Amino acid sequence: MLIPIFLAALALCFAIFGTWSILDPAAMGDSLGVTFTGENGIYEARGIYGGVSLGAALLFFFGAIRERMMRPALWFVATYMGGYIFARIAGLIAGDQPTTDFMLFAAFEAVSMIIAIISLSAYRPK
Repeated sequence: MLIPIFLAALALCFAIFGTWSILDPAAMGDSLGVTFTGENGIYEARGIYGGVSLGAALLFFFGAIRERMMRPALWFVATYMGGYIFARIAGLIAGDQPTTDFMLFAAFEAVSMIIAIISLSAYRPK
């Protein structure tokens, strides 16, 4: 079945990104052209980019190895990525000018959301 492979791949991507964001959020932000400022900028980056990504990676991992966690993991992918896509579209409407890197993120998010939705509709528990 392809769903566990999809979830495992997402788990790996999110684990790598989350670990990098926890260990060196400034470098992670710099690589994306984002600077975290203010007293809580780095602290917040660790929490949001690092912690949330690692939490998502864990959910995706368990969705890949435990059938009863597959549907919740897919719902999370669909809603989480859907939220990103909604915000990205709102940004474009507001006149934001994202770089190619961020358009690639948007493509990754859209493809992940679509695969999750298709997987949810095709998934039949044993």
